[in-house]
Amino acid sequence: MGDPPIRLLIVDDHPIVRGGLRGMFNGDPQFEVLGEAANGAQAVDLARALGPDVILMDLRMPAMDGVTAIKELIRVGVTARVLVLTTYDTDRDVLPAIEAGATGYLLKDTGRDELVHAIRTAARGEAVLSPSVATRLLVQVRTPVDALSARELEVLKLIADGVTNREAAAKLFISEATVKSHMLHIFAKLGVNDRAAAVAEAFRRGLLTVD
Repeated sequence: MGDPPIRLLIVDDHPIVRGGLRGMFNGDPQFEVLGEAANGAQAVDLARALGPDVILMDLRMPAMDGVTAIKELIRVGVTARVLVLTTYDTDRDVLPAIEAGATGYLLKDTGRDELVHAIRTAARGEAVLSPSVATRLLVQVRTPVDALSARELEVLKLIADGVTNREAAAKLFISEATVKSHMLHIFAKLGVNDRAAAVAEAFRRGLLTVD
């Protein structure tokens, strides 16, 4: 007899994506799709009830996002491997997911053969990353960045909103000289030389987001 099928749970807030993934695995004896969830909260409930081997997890979903779901799955003792399958590969998506405990991270343009291989790899507990994600993590490791302090982030957010140093000082109840000092520290940590570049780099790294 061959190996038992790998039991899957599909988690995505788009029905078309869930249906496409289910259709990809239906009829393949290597896999058994146990169920589908439209958000992280449903994923946790179904994972506890069904006991999948691998969870294909989207990240940006209503009710409970993927990273929060991964943390909750670990907290409640679910042993399934989580393979993130998403459209996004920015620092603010990749790093939290990996740190939360995801076994793998793939993008939705991954081909079927690569996805099948990734699921098998994840089921064995081995890490699997798309090339762009692996590159991003390597860059992150090789060029560690000093974290911005909470106050520096406050200043940077105000600068991103277009306020002057004087206006930022008034809003934060600090001196203009202190704002300038924070800006110098921000420039040094982000490796930039001016306000516009600092804001652009902060968005690139996910330190700032569009509301």
